[in-house]
Amino acid sequence: MRQAAVILAENARAVSLGRAWDVLDPLLTEIAAACPGVQAIEPAGGVRRTEPIVAGLSIVGRAAVPSSAVDAIAALPLIGEILYRTTRRIVLTFMGHEIDVRIATPDEYGSLLFAATGPAAHVAAVQKRRGVRLAASETEVYTHAGLAYLPPQVRHTAGAMEAATNRRVPRLVQREDMRGDLHMHTTYSDGRDSLERMVMAAHALGYQYIAITDHSEHSAASATVTPSDLARQRDEIDALRDAAHGMTILHGIEVDILPSGQLDCPDEVLQRLDIVLASLHDSAGHSRRRLTDRCLAAIRHPLVSVITHPGNQLVGHRAAYDMDYDAIDAAAAETGTALEVDGAPSHLDLDGDRARAAVAAGVTLVIDSDCHRARSLDRQMALGVGTARRGWVEPRHVLNTRSIDDVLAFLARKRR
Repeated sequence: MRQAAVILAENARAVSLGRAWDVLDPLLTEIAAACPGVQAIEPAGGVRRTEPIVAGLSIVGRAAVPSSAVDAIAALPLIGEILYRTTRRIVLTFMGHEIDVRIATPDEYGSLLFAATGPAAHVAAVQKRRGVRLAASETEVYTHAGLAYLPPQVRHTAGAMEAATNRRVPRLVQREDMRGDLHMHTTYSDGRDSLERMVMAAHALGYQYIAITDHSEHSAASATVTPSDLARQRDEIDALRDAAHGMTILHGIEVDILPSGQLDCPDEVLQRLDIVLASLHDSAGHSRRRLTDRCLAAIRHPLVSVITHPGNQLVGHRAAYDMDYDAIDAAAAETGTALEVDGAPSHLDLDGDRARAAVAAGVTLVIDSDCHRARSLDRQMALGVGTARRGWVEPRHVLNTRSIDDVLAFLARKRR
């Protein structure tokens, strides 16, 4: 059995973060509902670190009697095969994926969660300082090592141990800090849900404001919004304001940055909107210099408020575009144009080092869901927040942690 588990670990297939959550969400829900002896359960590994691609799926739970918890999990009707099992661990298949489940007693839960979260080099560095000691919480792990607590998303980054040693770890942005979502799509373009359903779902999440930002007419999206559609959409938004019970609904658009560097929507149309997002969706085979120039032209356009998923990364398929991000950061800071951390599992862009460099350059970020269906609004915002945390992003760096008055003032300054 041990040999089988080792082989399993070595052959675990990498999956995207979005797919990982598609698999883990229902399993975690089922365990929480059907296994009362499990007092806590959460993902570990790359999922907890918000890695865009994760090497394997693992979860860690806490139970007073781990063997009973393992028995209860093994009896769940939704799981497939059981590949390996002890009194504290079960490796199973679920929705076609192998998942390593480990259960700890309360006094060792923190130690197990810390080790299973990784990355391995960070775990080794902390354990070298603290020795082998059981801990009930991860905070206790770091305290025993003489360190400040480090969030999972930054444990792999340069300077993390130094910050923990000097107790200079800032409070990173959290899901609860987000007051609004400034990037989402409806059936007016390629969204799956109606404008009304997206608005009501956002209201249910407690947002103070949102922006409706469907794709412009020349986008490569499967469906786009025309100028006449925008007039009709504006009327529908006006009619929904009362139903939104005080939530502000901004009317916007996501325009394409064309190969010429121009926007694919006339200024006279953009001027009538509350917010304009601009995106590179097509490299057009351009060089680093030309791609950078296209992005800079959009940043300098007085009606563009936000550059969305700036590198147009496609997780698992294409790296972010090769551009001069230092020049982009400088121009965004100078012009008061926000850069986006996009929570769509296909993008997760800006990620890590680029988000960190942007805030260091004085750029204001937005964290958005880029959602195309109502049911994913919360998860994709959470993924965006986790991605921003990989770049040491704090609430003060993010536009949509602020009040609607502050957001409107930010948008107005750029237009002036």
